[in-house]
Amino acid sequence: MMTTARPVSAGHVGHRDPVRPTESRVVRIVLVDDHAILRQGLRSVLERENDLRIVGEASSLPEALSVVDRVSPDIVLMDLKLSASSDYEGLTLCSQLSVAHPKLGLLVLTTFLDDQLVVRAVHAGARGYVVKDVDTTELVRAIRAVSRGESAFDSRSASAVVRSLNGQSTTKDRLTDRELEVLRLLANGLSNIRIGERLFISPTTVKFHVSNIMRKLEVSRRAEAVYAASKQGLI
Repeated sequence: MMTTARPVSAGHVGHRDPVRPTESRVVRIVLVDDHAILRQGLRSVLERENDLRIVGEASSLPEALSVVDRVSPDIVLMDLKLSASSDYEGLTLCSQLSVAHPKLGLLVLTTFLDDQLVVRAVHAGARGYVVKDVDTTELVRAIRAVSRGESAFDSRSASAVVRSLNGQSTTKDRLTDRELEVLRLLANGLSNIRIGERLFISPTTVKFHVSNIMRKLEVSRRAEAVYAASKQGLI
């Protein structure tokens, strides 16, 4: 789940944060992810820390709202995609939680990274955004930073925010590596099933990527996506 270390930018989580804080306050966390095995892994990792406690779990938006109302956590650590059919339902969850619980720390932990998505999460109320392959130690630092009311972004997410604020984000920046792979196979005329076979992913996942590609290229048809990508030099 979490492998190679990718440092969280110190400028975004603060220079004074040691691996273990000096204060004794326990940070109460709710985990929101549609995969139970990932929640179990996160619980196992995070509860090794004396100051972190998992007080609830949820696999969907309605369940998350109910759990947060019931247990009143300090932090919600959430994925953005909460079902195979949803389109970043976690953004809606962020918006609803930030309105209902303004002091609640919202930290996104996801596999999805593009400039627009990071900025949308921030606008929805997230204080931090970390990609799932970040090192465990850096994830813990991010949780502690958000619990103090600070922001926390890994280096790639922080760069996405800076590019967007500076107006430097291009379509190529916004498309993920996987989306570019799917786009190239689309240009070769492959169906969702064939693309899935080539990339070892399900047709449902391919459909999800194609939907994101069309949204980012601002088109409504696959053929239009290929044409737009060709004009922009993406394929």
